[in-house]
Amino acid sequence: LTHRFLRMMTVILLLGGLVGLILGGDLLVRGAERLATRLGVSPLLIGLTIVGFGTSTPELVTSLQAAFLGSPGISFGNVVGSNTANILLILGLTALISTIPVDSVKFRRDAIALALSAGVAVAVVFSGTLTLLAGALMIAGLVAYIVWCIRDEQRTPVPAPVSESAAPLPSVRAAFPGLSLILVVAGIALTIAGANGVVFGAIRLARMFDMSETVIGLTIVAVGTSLPEMVASVMAALRRQTAIALGNVVGSNIYNILFILGITAVVKPIPVPPSILALDIWVMTAATLALIATGLFLRQINRWLGLAFLGVYLAYTAWLVLM
Repeated sequence: LTHRFLRMMTVILLLGGLVGLILGGDLLVRGAERLATRLGVSPLLIGLTIVGFGTSTPELVTSLQAAFLGSPGISFGNVVGSNTANILLILGLTALISTIPVDSVKFRRDAIALALSAGVAVAVVFSGTLTLLAGALMIAGLVAYIVWCIRDEQRTPVPAPVSESAAPLPSVRAAFPGLSLILVVAGIALTIAGANGVVFGAIRLARMFDMSETVIGLTIVAVGTSLPEMVASVMAALRRQTAIALGNVVGSNIYNILFILGITAVVKPIPVPPSILALDIWVMTAATLALIATGLFLRQINRWLGLAFLGVYLAYTAWLVLM
């Protein structure tokens, strides 16, 4: 009876944590965008900084919590698994709803950053440790990328999509001045509470079912923290705003590696689980290269390619669980 009760409480804790992550991430992004709009920040800067940070917060807090709890498998697996899920699962689902056209010229800059960030992740895995120096270099690389984007926009001004919260916000300036700040604080609080629930629940599940923490991090935690991006991309596809869905995934993947792993390394350097090197980092890298090649050469992600992405992701997840 006690074992059954503990199992039920673990499931409740995990599900409650996932709900907290979703609601917290949504509130944080909405509040941050409103606050940035009231301050007169450009749409590009909102997308690259405030919205980018907001959508990465679930993964960031989850990875930090796992690092401090001595669970590097969840901490590192969360980022690798999220990036894999973002491309294969989220873009796969999005493409099934609506073909995603890609402007190869505009995509070139972000493709370079995407490839470099994936290369950094591979290098860290080979080194065996996520060190403070590596983290500092990752953060510096992210800052350089943001500066590059801002200067590129100044040279060729174009309207930039605001990641997953691109829905217009009418009468924002007429809203209660403190509402934006309240939303941001509430979002952060819910995100932290949700991350605690997910990490504790995931660790208990790993022990209860004799599954490695790395597998839990690569599947349940990774998909759970990617749910805000998934919902946003699917909604964008339903509204035929597929550019938002693509930008959402590309930006999130760059932030996941350079920002989340960077901050984690600076705050709490961790060892990289050897199992990541066996398969998972290569699946993430292959998915990243497939996305880059598709964007630059095929210039669209159609329904058949989306179906292929989903098939690969389902096969990969089945392999993780069964092995």
